[in-house]
Amino acid sequence: MTASEELSILRALHTTPARRYLSADPVPDDVLDAILDAAIRGPSGGNRQQWAWIVVTDPAVKAQIAEWYREGWSTAYGRRRDDVLAAATDGTGVSPATYRAIEHLALHLEEAPVWVLPVLRNAAGSTDPRLGASIYGAVQNLVLAARAYGIGATLTSFYAAREADVAALLGLPADAATMGLVPLGYPERGRWSEPRRRPLSEVVHRDRWRG
Repeated sequence: MTASEELSILRALHTTPARRYLSADPVPDDVLDAILDAAIRGPSGGNRQQWAWIVVTDPAVKAQIAEWYREGWSTAYGRRRDDVLAAATDGTGVSPATYRAIEHLALHLEEAPVWVLPVLRNAAGSTDPRLGASIYGAVQNLVLAARAYGIGATLTSFYAAREADVAALLGLPADAATMGLVPLGYPERGRWSEPRRRPLSEVVHRDRWRG
């Protein structure tokens, strides 16, 4: 097995940005298993573990989902490219670099060697806004474990408008729903740098929301 990097928890938390420029180099099966084994140690509501993890490497399956993904990306960003980049320039939207990374992933999604789709049972058709609490902690475990092996990842969901088609393609049970898509791959560019964030003074409220 490829050795993992020894990282402190806080260093991993501070240096795991979304990685969207991913090479097509394969991820070894034993490394993927180690990443998934770390993922399932994450929190699960009531420890019910009503989840599944769909690993996708089939080029035909990836090509079809990538097509649906690009439909969603085009609606959200692609058709408005000039407007989005203009907003990025004046500071009211995503940065130009982030936009280009999102665009790159959309146009090259199927080139990532392996995808993981976290799935929840009894989630199809749910309107519970807190539903993801039963799996997204585990998804972050997956992303951090990937970081330890030098593998980039990001959680994305532009395919969501075609959820029913994706579920049918993947053969999901009728009650199950995907909770996102995590492409995994060795980074082609970028660094394990600390993502820029607004300061605590702007986002942390003590005891009650302050205007």
